[in-house]
Amino acid sequence: MPQHTSIRQSPETDGAAVRPESEEPGAETEGGVSAEADTATRQATAATDGLSSAEAGSGDARGAAAGKAAGDGTAQPAEARPAPDTAGPKTAPEASAPEAAADPETTAPDTPEEPTAPEAAAEAAPGTAAPEAAPEGTTSKVTPKDSPEATAPEAADETSAPEVTPEAASPATTPEAETPEADGKAPAPEAAAPGATPEADTPAATPKATAASPATPDATSEEATPEATAEASAPEAALDEAAPASTPGTETSEAGTPDATAEAPAPETALEAAAPTTTPEAADQAPAQRPARGSRPGWRGRIRMRQEAWRAAHPTAAAVLSVTVTVLAAALVLAALMLPNTVVGLKPMKFARIPAEAIIGAAVMLALPRRPRVVLAAVSGVALGAMTVLNFLDMGFNQYLGRTFNPILDWTLLSDAQSYLNDSLGKTVTLAATVGLIVLVLLLFLLLALSTVRLSNLLARNTGTATRGTLIAGVVWITCSSLGIQISGVPIASDRTAAALKIQAHKVAATLHDEAEFEKVAKVDAFGDTPGNQLVPDLRGKDMIFTFIESYGRSAIEDPIMAPGVDKTLDVRTKALAKAGFHAKSGWLTSATYGGSSWLGHSTTMSGLWISNQQRYRTVMASDHLSLTDAFKKTGAFDTVGVMPGIQKGWPEQKWYGLDKVYNAFQLGYKGPKFSWSTMPDQYALQQYQQRVHSKKVADGKSRMSLLILTSSHQPWAPIPKMVDWDQLGNGSVFKGIEAAGNKPEDVIADTTKSREEYGKSIQYSVTALTQWLERYGNKDTVLVFLGDHQPIARVSGNHASRDVPVSIVAKDPKVLDKIADWNWTDGLRPAHDAPVWKMSSFRDRFLTAYGSTPHPKKG
Repeated sequence: MPQHTSIRQSPETDGAAVRPESEEPGAETEGGVSAEADTATRQATAATDGLSSAEAGSGDARGAAAGKAAGDGTAQPAEARPAPDTAGPKTAPEASAPEAAADPETTAPDTPEEPTAPEAAAEAAPGTAAPEAAPEGTTSKVTPKDSPEATAPEAADETSAPEVTPEAASPATTPEAETPEADGKAPAPEAAAPGATPEADTPAATPKATAASPATPDATSEEATPEATAEASAPEAALDEAAPASTPGTETSEAGTPDATAEAPAPETALEAAAPTTTPEAADQAPAQRPARGSRPGWRGRIRMRQEAWRAAHPTAAAVLSVTVTVLAAALVLAALMLPNTVVGLKPMKFARIPAEAIIGAAVMLALPRRPRVVLAAVSGVALGAMTVLNFLDMGFNQYLGRTFNPILDWTLLSDAQSYLNDSLGKTVTLAATVGLIVLVLLLFLLLALSTVRLSNLLARNTGTATRGTLIAGVVWITCSSLGIQISGVPIASDRTAAALKIQAHKVAATLHDEAEFEKVAKVDAFGDTPGNQLVPDLRGKDMIFTFIESYGRSAIEDPIMAPGVDKTLDVRTKALAKAGFHAKSGWLTSATYGGSSWLGHSTTMSGLWISNQQRYRTVMASDHLSLTDAFKKTGAFDTVGVMPGIQKGWPEQKWYGLDKVYNAFQLGYKGPKFSWSTMPDQYALQQYQQRVHSKKVADGKSRMSLLILTSSHQPWAPIPKMVDWDQLGNGSVFKGIEAAGNKPEDVIADTTKSREEYGKSIQYSVTALTQWLERYGNKDTVLVFLGDHQPIARVSGNHASRDVPVSIVAKDPKVLDKIADWNWTDGLRPAHDAPVWKMSSFRDRFLTAYGSTPHPKKG
């Protein structure tokens, strides 16, 4: 079939007749164009091997557009419409896509020098672009390949101008499709498909078809606009410029297409210049082009592109934001490095020092290449976040428990803290607080890691300045440290984080060592092998009661805010007991715990061992070390029972304590409201003890030993129960009105003064309830030992308060108190300020010895 080829007219022809391609080499057109078509054609054909897949795609798109024009019936085959010899107006070069180059069946290694017929041209030189000219009065003009108006120079131009398509301009465009190779290979020209016709004058034509149709004076197509002409010219001129550099000895005719040669953009920008010059009408008709798979950037790339675009649009705001973020990152890192581990240590001067860790870190970052530097910076940020969390935990433990956080043993206490919040503030508040705390910790880790990485990048970008600054800071730090320079008593040279890390490391090592050593200590017991008949013989037949009052500490008796009310209560109750025939002696014990962990105080008192942490507690509970309560059971003369209103789950410690029966919070029949953490008022618990235990005679003529744990003075001390008539207690529902009228926990927790006042009132209530019960239900054989388990939290007792708790022994039988006369305790329920102070762990052995027990040591 005859081949329809396209020809473009050079602006220099100015309407002159177009010479055929078959003219001899060296012939010129009327415009003075050199006729070296054979050389140019061979050069163009040789470049077909370097074409990209995008050029083949553009050929397909052009073929589709030509087919559409043919289907509209607005074009004729070239044989039916020979080109007139009349001169036409200047036309812009056409951007034709080299379709034949992508088709191996139509590509020949060499192009014939002088094709004489369309059929021969299609067979011998399918890689040569067919010239196309617009006929007069239509939008395009088609001339057979053997037409005398087909000029060789313009055919050569065709071989150097690949057509630009949206597909080729997409992100998937290969470098070869954008810029000709440096070896001089030019894209092969397009061979027109059989039956192809010039673009029709139709609004449906695509932008590519519009750009391919040269405009004539009589043309009516709206698509043939100057913008489309410029689009077609730019890539051709760019590739024309590349061709001479690749083929020495071949000159480009100056008369060929001077406008395209002079005005075309550089090769690397040719395709960019061509893409946006499509006319608005054509752009509206162009279908959306989908980028090739894998060509779209990932989310990081998209974020980076948006950031860069925003910076370009707002340079001043971007600069200010960058400086602000950098300053905040530096402030966060410095604050974390110098953060103290106590609330009282949070002073401004603590953060106005020079941290040695920052100087050393900067020096290390400057010495590392990029990847190790970034990794080390991120790890350092996470480690600094961990140290910051430990510092905050130390603050909390110092504030509540009077000691620092132990990273080995104290994690289990966090669940107890959560339970306390749940009982005091409710499930919703507890859940919100827990989630918020977790989010804050994760955010702290993230921000510190990002901050250290940002600062390390800043150091790397300003190596010279950073190096000088690091050296100066190091010299200043060494000078201040050596001379001991201080401001307001705070050393300028700081190594806070390094010192804290050293302390934590020693704490871990000491904990592990203590665990092994304490196992040996727990196996040694002065009364471990004492026979039962030699234990507490002087208390046989007595009604023994050991009672712990929650948070009953020295501060309640001596603090100026709390003492007046508590001291008055103790004096009043001492007189009331004396009227009932009871007498008391009181002293001080130093508790193994502070502000919480009551079970450590209980176990220390009963075991005679210093149980100051959870690991020691677990060790003792798993041992056969004799407890004071178990000593009564071991005699065989006592029935042992426990009343534990604070126990709300399984309690395996019952075995170690030697208790035959334990009543927990669910076994006392209470139907009233909870008072924050406390499950029931102490008065109700004592009344249930009286009804369920104390009022009943023990079988087999045995005596009874009871262990009671009272809870109404547990923090947050809001609301606080009030005493009611003992006969009206019932099932506890009488306390509903009292609880509803009481203070809200959140109101008391946030106010230190209020907390102290309410704490004092809670101690008054517990002491009154206990002593009234004793006055009401005690008998001549009753012996009551009551004491506190620990001091209240530091916010109530004070940051430098002791760990002392009062202890009292009350009995009607004067012989009981005579046995401890050499203890030099104070008469009454209120111990004197200078009364003897013993370690809580010494009470068991002193008590057993005072009441006739014979030591029989057990060695591990």
